[in-house]
Amino acid sequence: MKVIQELVAYFERRGRLAPDQVLKLLDQGLLAGDAPANMLNLCDQIGATYYFRVTGQAAGMVWGSDVYTGDSALAAAAVHAGAVKEGETGVVKVTVEPALPRYQGSQRNGVISHDFGAYGTAYRLSRV
Repeated sequence: MKVIQELVAYFERRGRLAPDQVLKLLDQGLLAGDAPANMLNLCDQIGATYYFRVTGQAAGMVWGSDVYTGDSALAAAAVHAGAVKEGETGVVKVTVEPALPRYQGSQRNGVISHDFGAYGTAYRLSRV
């Protein structure tokens, strides 16, 4: 699954893969795996992109807004970012981002994220 995700991300970044083509891969079950609890073990390469099936949760520790610390609960961050609603299952695109010197918390979509100082890994997510 990871190899397929890397190939899709490669072609998507270069504008060689249209959104409808990504959706077709998703519909065939070839692209998205089940979401991990957080991104700690997947934030090795900045720019890496992953597609996950996630069920939104309002509970879970989240740090940051738009860009989240690597240890933020993925299901809660997905709700905070508006990618899925609480209890809804959907596919999200998660991109590893450069670490920030500071993460600004906020309250969105029923999830409270917290402020945090420097943290070594980060990610951004959006709905597919």
